[in-house]
Amino acid sequence: MNRIVPVLALVVGLGGCATLQQIAALRDVDFTIDRVSNLQLAGVDLAGVRSYRDLGISEVGRITLAVTRGDLPMDLQVHLTATNPADNAADARLLRMDWTLYLQDRETVSGVFADETLLRRGQPTDVPINMSLNLFEFFSGSAQDLVEMALSLTGQGGSPREVTLRATPSVDTALGPIRYPQPITIVSRDIGQ
Repeated sequence: MNRIVPVLALVVGLGGCATLQQIAALRDVDFTIDRVSNLQLAGVDLAGVRSYRDLGISEVGRITLAVTRGDLPMDLQVHLTATNPADNAADARLLRMDWTLYLQDRETVSGVFADETLLRRGQPTDVPINMSLNLFEFFSGSAQDLVEMALSLTGQGGSPREVTLRATPSVDTALGPIRYPQPITIVSRDIGQ
């Protein structure tokens, strides 16, 4: 029995060291907003659209009708780049991330990214997060104004827009999942510059 206690203490100690390394690795991971893609407004795919004038009559009609109803659904994918420094002692495994999207410093929608993602040391990793919101709830204007605003989020047109994500990651450890102690602000940047 006296021999088992030191062995158990050693096993727990090693597990604790690995856990601390994984937590430290996550803390050192740098998250930035890389780009916004797969933008759809009222079901209209805006890929390749540079301005409101590029839309067809039926597309303009669909978006205008949505604005008139006060329900302008916008679907998009925000791509984060997670960079785990090469000199970190361990890879990090992102289990989930609770997030809130801010556009032009205005809180919009919240959600959860739940796709387990390995963040290898020294390799930037794409973390694509799908989001949906009613753009009309947060911004007003004509159909043209709102299309131009949406396009500016992807850098396809309009004035650059500030996109910010407040997030609380959870990382896998030897002792189980550990949630980041407080939210982090993922680099605000102007998309479209």
